[in-house]
Amino acid sequence: MKIRLLLTKSVLAVAAAFLMVVQVAGQATAIPPSRQITPEDLVKLLQSSPEQKPLMIQVGSHVLYTQAHIPGSEYIGPASTEAGLQQLRKRVAMLRRTQLIVLYCGCCPWSHCPNVEPADNALHKMGFRNVKILYIAENFGNDWVNKGYPTAKGD
Repeated sequence: MKIRLLLTKSVLAVAAAFLMVVQVAGQATAIPPSRQITPEDLVKLLQSSPEQKPLMIQVGSHVLYTQAHIPGSEYIGPASTEAGLQQLRKRVAMLRRTQLIVLYCGCCPWSHCPNVEPADNALHKMGFRNVKILYIAENFGNDWVNKGYPTAKGD
């Protein structure tokens, strides 16, 4: 009986851990299409109104940011961490809540990105309503760099 109870508890613990991983892995898919922007549309936006460029924030890995990022974007830190979210909140605290902000990561396929959804949620909780998430289907290299879009390197 004790072995059966122990086995049941172990199975439940593994199942709970699996569900947590699945939930984290699919976070970006919870962002509605109305709050997403495609790479093509972002490039058009940046070319059409250079005087009204959005604030672009990379919320993923620093290594990826130094390898390649959108020119003019700022690195905040991974939004999957509390430290990254605190940096994001600090950066935007004094901005108008109507400011256009584009968040992006590009660390991995959209369905697995752990960073963009927490960043989007944090800004919406602060009252920002003009936030767009750059939809990166596979990763930043494939969906931005390899398409020949403007890229900067380093910090």
